[in-house]
Amino acid sequence: MDAQTQSRAVTLKIRGKERIFDIDLPDLPDWIEEEALKSGGFPYDKKLSEKDYVAELTELQIELVKVQFWMQKTGQRVMALFEGRDAAGKGGAISATLAYMNPRSARVVALTKPTETEAGQWYFQRYISHFPSAGEFVLFDRSWYNRAGVEPVMNFCKPEQYEAFLKQAPRFEKLIEQEGIHFFKFWLDTGQEMQLKRFHDRRHDPLKCWKLSPMDIAALHKWDDYTQKRDRMLKETHTERAPWTVLHANDKRRARLNLIRHILLSLDYEGKDKIGKLDKKIIGSGPGFLD
Repeated sequence: MDAQTQSRAVTLKIRGKERIFDIDLPDLPDWIEEEALKSGGFPYDKKLSEKDYVAELTELQIELVKVQFWMQKTGQRVMALFEGRDAAGKGGAISATLAYMNPRSARVVALTKPTETEAGQWYFQRYISHFPSAGEFVLFDRSWYNRAGVEPVMNFCKPEQYEAFLKQAPRFEKLIEQEGIHFFKFWLDTGQEMQLKRFHDRRHDPLKCWKLSPMDIAALHKWDDYTQKRDRMLKETHTERAPWTVLHANDKRRARLNLIRHILLSLDYEGKDKIGKLDKKIIGSGPGFLD
């Protein structure tokens, strides 16, 4: 083992027990493999089978195409925020949702670090320009809620900016709802061992290695900090007009299906059919779902 590999080993405290994790080692530690799926209180012992997943997802994607025709006919607007820890499955859920929708009016917004000009604007300003026009379906891969999580944890904003955001966000989102936009906020929740498993997979898969960033490694020691910020964010920004929908996302397949079902069940579009029921073990509303 060379010095560079040794330097990547970290000692983590997981549920009161110290664990050593070295992301560069090719073999995933047994303690992660054994605990990953059930970590964070996940309610199932096995993942949903690929056969069942594909069959159910196909039916839901057909419904999403119907939604798009309905939106283009009526001028309705849909917008959803996808939030969660790193490796929670946000990108995959967005891809599954948009897979068969017309990209001319269904798009994903994934903003990079603010420019110097954007940094001098009102915090919400750069997001507003990406809001949906009539007939558009827009999904945000992370959003203004960076200021409720990664920014305060990593000291990218001042404490007063963080506090101001928590007060302003519900007011800002009230305007979105009053504007008539169908507005969804999703928090994809994962257990700590599952996050480590996914980080390890990214590190050793040549097709996914680009997803692993220095920020991910730096955040390994900040699990509890992120948890505290998540809990406060859900408590203070979960409102009747703009509620948080929370999903247990250790099984990406179940999470994706229930997320899409929630959107479909919330929209009164033409020809609604074969949506199925929400799995209340996987999906719930607001901070109480994680208690």
